[in-house]
Amino acid sequence: MALKLIEEIKARLTKYPQLRIVEGEGSIEILPVDDEGFAIAVYEHGEEFTVAYGGGWHEEFSDPIEALNCVAFGLSEECRLQTTFRGNSPYRWVVEYLEDGDWIEDSVTALFFFPFWRPKKVTYRQNKVLQD
Repeated sequence: MALKLIEEIKARLTKYPQLRIVEGEGSIEILPVDDEGFAIAVYEHGEEFTVAYGGGWHEEFSDPIEALNCVAFGLSEECRLQTTFRGNSPYRWVVEYLEDGDWIEDSVTALFFFPFWRPKKVTYRQNKVLQD
């Protein structure tokens, strides 16, 4: 029997009552617990899955276990999301992981067109729900 990803995520999140979720048709969104965190969304497309952090970064998966691990990573203190803005427009999202006290860039999603003439601002968000 194939893993039903959204049902599995909901079952695992029952251990964390502070988390709020929003369900949709073939999707689930885990809302951040505070202003320091970022939302995590999961979309099912038949046998494929998309995991998105913070409304911009996303990755496609064909293996539901890998998608589940990506969700768990996004909830952990070992992950943070760097978002770069030009003015009020976000255009670049970088997933970073913690290694020996240093943050290492792992994966980038960016827009090709953005208002490059506006002032640049970089923010960092981290969920810290799952801690060692």
